[in-house]
Order: sequence, then C-alpha cells, then structure tokens
Amino acid sequence: MKILTIGNSFSESIWAYLPRVAASAGKTVELGRASFGGCELHRHWAYISAEENDSNCPIYSNGSRRLRNILFETPWDVVTIQQASRESWRKESYEPYAGKIIEYIRQYAPQAEILVQQTWAYRADSPFLLPGSEWGITQEQMYQALTENYRALAQRYGLRLIPTGKAVQIARQQEIQPFRNYDPELVQTLRWPDLPPQASDVVGQCRWVRDSDSGELKISRDLTHLNCRGQYLQACVWLFVLFGCTLEEITFVPEELSNQDAAFLRFAADKAVREGL
Repeated sequence: MKILTIGNSFSESIWAYLPRVAASAGKTVELGRASFGGCELHRHWAYISAEENDSNCPIYSNGSRRLRNILFETPWDVVTIQQASRESWRKESYEPYAGKIIEYIRQYAPQAEILVQQTWAYRADSPFLLPGSEWGITQEQMYQALTENYRALAQRYGLRLIPTGKAVQIARQQEIQPFRNYDPELVQTLRWPDLPPQASDVVGQCRWVRDSDSGELKISRDLTHLNCRGQYLQACVWLFVLFGCTLEEITFVPEELSNQDAAFLRFAADKAVREGL
C-alpha cells in the first residue's frame, strides 16, 4: 500500500514503526511525505496556492517538487491529512482550507482514498493545559474539542478517520498507574540525571540537553509528541484502519518495549478503531 501524508510531525511519527508493524502482519507499506513541522491546514493551502501561482516555485520535497507532481506521479492508495496539534481544538481553524486541500487531492490523485488522522491532546503537564494558561483548557477539554472537529470534518466530506487521538486517550484511561502531574517548579530543583515524573503516558519525553549558549545541561521537555510507546500505538492504529488486521496478526515488538506493554498498546489501538469516533 502506497501512503502519502500531507501533515506535520504528528504524521512523521508513523515512520518509526509502521513499516515493521505492517511487515510482521504480512503487509507492505510504502510511505511518502509532504509535511512540514507544525504545519497547519491554512499553511498547507498557502504553500499549494503559491506553487500554483508560480510553477517555478516548488515548496514540497525540500523545495524540489510541487505537491501536484507528488500526488500525480505516484499511484497513491491513501493520502492522509490532519490539522496541526495546536490548532486542532479550534473549530474555526479547519475551513475553508481542509475543503480546498481535499478538492486538490481528488483532482491530482483521484484513485487515492483520503483519510483524516485524528491527532491527540498534549500531556497533562503541558504549560498550555495548566490552570491559568493562555488556552484555558484541560487535557480532556482539548481532546473533546479536537475529537468533535475531526468527526465533523470526516462527516462533511465522507472520509474515514484514523483515530490515533482516541487510542492515546484510551491508553491514558486504561493505565493501571496513570501519569500524575507535578508542580512545574519541580523542574527548577532537579539536578542531572534526575527528571520529572513521566511514566505511563504515550505522549512526551523529558531529557537532559546541553545549552548551546551557556554550555550547561538543562532539562528539555517535549510534552506534545508521541514517545516510543505512542509511536507503536499509532502504528498499530494505522495498520488496523488501513488493512483491517486483527490483534493476533501483529507480532513485531520494538526493543524499547516489553511484550506486556506492547500487548496493552495493541489492545488500546484495537479498541479505538473498533469503537470509532
């Protein structure tokens, strides 16, 4: 199956495990990307418009090809779209850009099925989700809002959903010892190699990095992207949606995960796909 993602880092993470997860179930995927970090639907449409207005202005594929060529020159089976995570919960951010992109895909890759990947809510310790933050919402509120928006988008254009965000939320809810938030001030008191609590979530990773200016070590907190557990969960969700595979067909387990944890994540992925949005 040939799959093109028109997305951002939240679609790039499928490259980590999807090919190996698929291979373990006897399936083959060929992945293509038309993505930019943090790229919103409106920015994708701006790039497409710029390319169409000037044929000598390719933006996609590291500035070497136009999206119309990427769509037309390969017989893609599936093309996926999604909103950037920080805009996903804002209803007004989807249109008219999503509709224009969908129409564009149908024009240049009419044989492809367009799927919508539901992105996910940030980890609970994200500054955007803390009391008094700029957004003024909780993790659950972010999840509910983005879910409603993705559901409406899929229904509006008759598209299937890849419920990655729901699988993330199910994994959070089903954990025996769920992730517990902590006082943000804790970060300022830690010394190497200690890190803030981060167990039991599929999103986020904290690590020590060297500051390029001061040369000192500091804690870097990624509270939005999938960690290795989340990337495996995402790969399983995609496989279930794309091929209709069963739990038993996936035998690949990454070195980073235990067999028991991998089984738990496959269960969460399967539950999300079976239930749908």
